[in-house]
Amino acid sequence: MKPLLRAALLGVLISVTTACQAESETAKKTAEAPQAQAATVAKAADAVKAENPFVRAVPPGQPNSAAFMVLNNSSAVAHQVVSATSPVANTVELHTHTNNNGVMEMRQIPQIDVPANGKAVLAPGGLHIMLIELRQELKAGESVAVTLTFEDGSTAVVDAPIQEVTPPMGGMKHH
Repeated sequence: MKPLLRAALLGVLISVTTACQAESETAKKTAEAPQAQAATVAKAADAVKAENPFVRAVPPGQPNSAAFMVLNNSSAVAHQVVSATSPVANTVELHTHTNNNGVMEMRQIPQIDVPANGKAVLAPGGLHIMLIELRQELKAGESVAVTLTFEDGSTAVVDAPIQEVTPPMGGMKHH
């Protein structure tokens, strides 16, 4: 009877071990699934590309300038630029223009939305990136690096040529 009991116990032990291994493999695959899925979701900086970037040339002594571009989002997920930096300015802010009783005024905004499979246009008189307290002269023909930071923490460096740009019609007043 002992050999029969041993065989039965051995069979139970093998069954339990096999079941535990199968459960462990299933748990491992379940744990890896979100990581694999996250790897297939592109970073905002990979999905959003800057086209036709430029920075406005300013006369010597002018303390501020602005960067403009078209941000194209090739993903099915909306993204946001939440900040920007540049080595040519002490402060860099995201801005828009608002009409306040017929006077166009610039206002800082917390983010620039780039819709899924869409674009955000940063242009004179609209959305733009302010370069405040310039550290150097901005001469036409040179270029400026502007680093965009997105909502997911990813970054993209945009090389923006410096260009002469005529200001939009109407008064402009900085806040």
